[in-house]
Amino acid sequence: SMLAKYIHDHSLRHNAKFVEINCAAIPDNLIESELFGYSAGAFTGAKEGGKRGLIEIANKGTLFLDEIGDMPLNIQAKLLNVLQNRQITRVGGEEAIPVDIRLITATNFDLPAMIAEGRFRSELYYRINVVPIYIPPLRERKEDILPLIEHFRSKYSKIHKTNVVISLN
Repeated sequence: SMLAKYIHDHSLRHNAKFVEINCAAIPDNLIESELFGYSAGAFTGAKEGGKRGLIEIANKGTLFLDEIGDMPLNIQAKLLNVLQNRQITRVGGEEAIPVDIRLITATNFDLPAMIAEGRFRSELYYRINVVPIYIPPLRERKEDILPLIEHFRSKYSKIHKTNVVISLN
């Protein structure tokens, strides 16, 4: 997510919203209304005026979908439609709403293996796999541990107005 935020902040879209969502943290039955929003009366308990979805909120900005490998197949199809047609339709809605988003995704899954198993849409994979960036896990880049410790020590020392000392012995 830090890299996605960095890309957003250093792009022509930096003045627009950066919207982040962890696909693994949202139950399957809620992810559609979170991403696409919903119209008034779309379902029991829907807000009176409806609700904008995260894709609509990210319009002109960046949408970061973390753990996209956890996204249900039916939502993958709807996301693919958004990328192809540059518009969304809210749950229970009839009107198409134009959107212009940069999409950044991340996953720990092997998406090609998931495609072979029928658990990820190949069309979506080829749409999102335009500029792949592989970030090895921290266990494979141990030289980064000390700089990370120093970064967070300094950051939280400033926040808490103290001087945190870490002993590595």
